[in-house]
Amino acid sequence: MTMVEDLGRLSKRSGPQSSSLQDGSRIAVVGAGPAGSLFSYFLLNMAEAVSLDIGVDLFEPRHFCHRGPAGCNHCGGIVSESLVQRLATEGIMLPDGVVQRGIESYTLHMDVGDVEIETPLAEKRIAAIYRGNGPRNSEPLDTHSFDGYLLELAQEKGANLVPRLVTGVRREDNRMRVTCADQYCNDYDLAVIATGVNSRLVESLEDESREFRRPGRTKTFICEFLLGRDVIRDTFGPSMHVFFLDIPRLKFAALIPKGDYVTLCLLGKDIDDELMQQFFSSPEVMNCFPKGTVPSHVCHCYPRINIDAANPAYSDRLVMIGDSGTTRLFKDGIGASYRTAKAAARTVVFHGTGAEDFEKYYAPTCRAISKDNQVGKVVFGFGSLIQKSRFARRGVLRMTANEQKNANGSRRMSEVLWDLFSGSASYTDVFLRTLHPAYIGSLLWNLVAGNSPSASSRNGHGRGQECDRVEH
Repeated sequence: MTMVEDLGRLSKRSGPQSSSLQDGSRIAVVGAGPAGSLFSYFLLNMAEAVSLDIGVDLFEPRHFCHRGPAGCNHCGGIVSESLVQRLATEGIMLPDGVVQRGIESYTLHMDVGDVEIETPLAEKRIAAIYRGNGPRNSEPLDTHSFDGYLLELAQEKGANLVPRLVTGVRREDNRMRVTCADQYCNDYDLAVIATGVNSRLVESLEDESREFRRPGRTKTFICEFLLGRDVIRDTFGPSMHVFFLDIPRLKFAALIPKGDYVTLCLLGKDIDDELMQQFFSSPEVMNCFPKGTVPSHVCHCYPRINIDAANPAYSDRLVMIGDSGTTRLFKDGIGASYRTAKAAARTVVFHGTGAEDFEKYYAPTCRAISKDNQVGKVVFGFGSLIQKSRFARRGVLRMTANEQKNANGSRRMSEVLWDLFSGSASYTDVFLRTLHPAYIGSLLWNLVAGNSPSASSRNGHGRGQECDRVEH
């Protein structure tokens, strides 16, 4: 029976004797991004704690130390301070070379004005990172790959890096056979899929199976602009620039400063040339760059991202983690990789590798993320309504600007926007805060005040002048 034929149904034969790891068990981890490397790190750490002697082969054909496509991992690259602190409790201390720039604020750009939103709390700060080792043609100075660093940690724990491209995973009796593009193959007691949704492997698993459905995906756009540190400091500062524009299908757009580069990340529903042209030609975007001109980018890609979970994300002796299984909608993919990797490793070491083990101990983590994503879709739905309404944009901007001016007052809108942009809080938490009577009352007042004739007369009618700008 092949693995894909078995995917989707729970094995009634799974149990402690048949599925538990033993001394000498071998695990194949396919993909050494954050999910794969963190899983290997946690697995070997937990196995050592219970004196379990196992072997881990970590398959990854890319070289994260290389610049450009060979080391790229298709990501805008943002980590939150809360995740950095959680990693620190696991013994994972991010070195300074990995964190490219601390992000101290968001600058929100709309056609009715812009406002800078300072971090509400220290633990909600965010940092910019490179998932690979930087764009092509960049100089090898102090840029270090976040993914490469996690891979090194996994290797230090004892994971064996196998620099091969996996093209197939099949069930052979009670073992999982892993096959590579160069015809290499080997059998394992467990196969862990951590390749992300852009992998042909995940696509082939769905094509061969009637029961397995790969994660839902949408196309995005990411590119890098080479501006130099001095220009970035003077024009962008330590701020991530977010755009709230009335462009169909655009859910999120941000410019992220990193060293000598600024990364542009566009998220939405199937990004195409028409959407990109609308974005690049908008005054709000052009005015962010020196002399109001968007420069040519030095590299770009159109990666697809996970917008819906795999179903199912496990079977006997197989589990999918990170983007291959489930992740947070649009935000905090690295945080979701951490959660799924640790939950899967704990299940494997302390319970077993059977489908019933994953259903009982791993699936709850996946379901919690998926449930929160459903709330996230509602939140982004409301955001889309605001994007389409100039009346609503004026109210949101006025409320945020007034909160930023008043250092001692409540910052309900500012905190909602910060957590929505950064992924520092769950979508459920963000949504519940928008239901608070004080939030609703303040928003209604600012909607009225921001659209009153006196406000229009006082602030003018030109683009970018309808609300006072707040700068720090």
